[in-house]
Amino acid sequence: MAEAEAQLLLAVGLIEKDTNGDALWVWCYPSVTAELRSLLLRKCCLTDENKLLHTFVFGQYKRSWFYITTVEVQDSPALKKVTHFSIVLTAKDFNPEKYAAFTRILCRIYLKHGSPVKMMESYIAVLTKGICQSEENGSFLSKDFDARKAYLAGSIKDIVSQFGMETVILYTALMLKKRIVVYHPRIEAIQEFTRTLPALVWHRQDWSILHSYVHLNEEEVEALKACTGYIAGFTDSEVNSRPDLYDVYVNLADSEITVSPVVKEAMTMGKLHKEIAQLIVQSAEDPDKSDSQVIKDISLKTKEILATLASLTEVSDGNEKPTLNSEALKQKRFPPATENFLFHLAAAEQMLKI
Repeated sequence: MAEAEAQLLLAVGLIEKDTNGDALWVWCYPSVTAELRSLLLRKCCLTDENKLLHTFVFGQYKRSWFYITTVEVQDSPALKKVTHFSIVLTAKDFNPEKYAAFTRILCRIYLKHGSPVKMMESYIAVLTKGICQSEENGSFLSKDFDARKAYLAGSIKDIVSQFGMETVILYTALMLKKRIVVYHPRIEAIQEFTRTLPALVWHRQDWSILHSYVHLNEEEVEALKACTGYIAGFTDSEVNSRPDLYDVYVNLADSEITVSPVVKEAMTMGKLHKEIAQLIVQSAEDPDKSDSQVIKDISLKTKEILATLASLTEVSDGNEKPTLNSEALKQKRFPPATENFLFHLAAAEQMLKI
């Protein structure tokens, strides 16, 4: 387990806000690039003008995840000149609960000792043994935090209760690996919503498409554009006027979903989509079903669609991967919207002949 941890954890860092109101990057171990440091300063909320304290935020930048816990310093003899500080962890895996628990312990240690040395000891203990224990600061065991648990932590039912039949737009966009941008002024609302979306395409179990906290900053926007399909969360309403960044725009505050004209054709809805939408809504509205059962119901429907697609493929000379036989698809005489969806799904799954 510790071996796995050593491969997942990348670095720990400390940002402080002093009594003059300056937020500074104070310390890190083993190292954090200058580019990532300026990004983390932007994310940590201590540089914000609005003075809102976000106790925990997470996101991804260029395949590294960041997790930041921020606390206000009250009555700490060890930190007389510090008003707030943020503990930052960077890692290779998506697991907000795991890193929230670990950063909370590191915060307690720093509040007590006011020195990064003690934090570094705990960080190294987790890195090498997968565990850090102390009576007064609590203990942390990384194997308590399974990746699958993190994937299932959000609520699909909440999404469906907000968007109803329109949830199928999100499902279709994810199946076709489109670019989804989500806007809400509150970062907590964005994180809760966006982290749940990849579960709609559970067969992929791919959370690398999630960028839950993005600023309209040149480097961040360029890094985002380098990804093919993604879910990106923004708290800046300006993102609405950046159609170059999205195929589907979700205004979470107003419960509105907008499909960009660029993908209207690929995203045409028909009988199949209505079936999927009804299945999603019926399953999510069943009070006896848990969120994971709803995910399973959607996943079974997805498997059915993928099986239909697989039946229309052929393995051509020397090509390991089966490709779509367009003729076979036409002969099935599916309704136009279904045929269209299957064709674009084959493209998303790289099953088209080049």
